[in-house]
Amino acid sequence: MTTTNELGDLAGWVGKREEAEDICALPLVRRVAALLDRDPLAIGEGDPLPAGWQACVFTYLTRKSDLRKDGHALSDPMMPPVPLPRRMLGGRRVYFHKPIIIGAHLRRVCEIVSITPKTGRSGKLIIVTLRYSIYQDGEDSPVIVEEQDSIFREEATASSTPAAKRPGIEPPGEPDFAEDLVTDPTMLFRYSAICFNTHRIHYDEPYATGEEGYPGLVVNGGLSALLLIDLFQRSTGRTPKSFEYRNTGAVFCGRPIRLCGKSDGDAWSLWIQNETPNVLLEAKIQ
Repeated sequence: MTTTNELGDLAGWVGKREEAEDICALPLVRRVAALLDRDPLAIGEGDPLPAGWQACVFTYLTRKSDLRKDGHALSDPMMPPVPLPRRMLGGRRVYFHKPIIIGAHLRRVCEIVSITPKTGRSGKLIIVTLRYSIYQDGEDSPVIVEEQDSIFREEATASSTPAAKRPGIEPPGEPDFAEDLVTDPTMLFRYSAICFNTHRIHYDEPYATGEEGYPGLVVNGGLSALLLIDLFQRSTGRTPKSFEYRNTGAVFCGRPIRLCGKSDGDAWSLWIQNETPNVLLEAKIQ
């Protein structure tokens, strides 16, 4: 159990809230369609936003002068001053209560729900969990609720185990459907541009390899999840009610991966595996 002494001043951030407004703008939605190799003009205002595409709204408009060396914001009002320099997305839990309508005005309430210190294979960790509740056109109930875990880590050292060399997780069996893919820098750039994401490990290869010790560009966790949700909907014809996932390894740009799905009773297990094969991301959809 986390104690106040372990977290120090960070404990006072739990419960902090912030509200924001946005519009589910058609041009942004069409950019997601193009990213996924869909016909952008087949989507129009008034259509429901496909599940998982909400990454195009509520992007943080951080000024250039407010960026850290790694591309994250210096002064993110909803991210506590964690004394660990390396940050990445650990996992998400998304609940789709009702479709967002393209063109709708939206309100989002963000709340810090927990701050948890841990020790992992790479050393000390602090996990900050935020809950985002999105409301549509003045409705009282949220249409989407999403929780995100941001993982803060220590600087890479010579004794750290590189992500590519850590023991992996074996796939859970033969998938019911699968798709092979090799990501490229163009795909990463487009996703980062849609999300206004300036984290340098996703587009600056010299920084990713030289400063953070990765063997190449790191595929955005949100992009990996979007590709899995998209494959699920194309393969099953179903719209998910909930989607949760966690990163179990890093997906590196330019390396072959396989997106997989398997029926698990009332739910579906989804995962991304590399050529080893090791599972790099595992998910559940209902």
